[in-house]
Amino acid sequence: MKNFTIRRLAITGVIAALYVVLTLSLSFMSFESIQFRVSEILNLMAFIDPLYGVGVIIGCLISNLFSPLGPIDMIVGTLATALAVFAISRTKKLFIASLWPMVANVLVGIELTYIFRTPLWYNIITVWIGEFVVVCCLGYPLFKLLLQNQRVLSILRPLRENTENLPTNIL
Repeated sequence: MKNFTIRRLAITGVIAALYVVLTLSLSFMSFESIQFRVSEILNLMAFIDPLYGVGVIIGCLISNLFSPLGPIDMIVGTLATALAVFAISRTKKLFIASLWPMVANVLVGIELTYIFRTPLWYNIITVWIGEFVVVCCLGYPLFKLLLQNQRVLSILRPLRENTENLPTNIL
């Protein structure tokens, strides 16, 4: 893997741990049919470096081991996060990147329909609302600020001779 450093690996581990801590410490609003999983903000770390998305996926998998929804949440929820992270890592505009978790979490809406036997439209809308509030309304402005801070970027961005491929357009 190109530019694989101990620093990037350590940051990826911290992201995974932070995802787990945020999800489980706020478990009352991280699971069930209506959820505002604050840890989903970390999906946007894949916008900075795709490797950080791996930390988000691992954090989601570990968190979903404790899900009251059972093993299906571990599989479907982690798959939705993986799809969102993959799309975010290939998106050049931060606002568009913040919308991908809503799209990917249609899978979670389908999962909730299967588990709770509630209407699909209801589950998709409630998941979308939670993702929109957390990732778009909270995460987007936070990451917009982070991406303007050169000190933060110097820590998070991988050291590359060629920085042309890094996202620079944050709108």
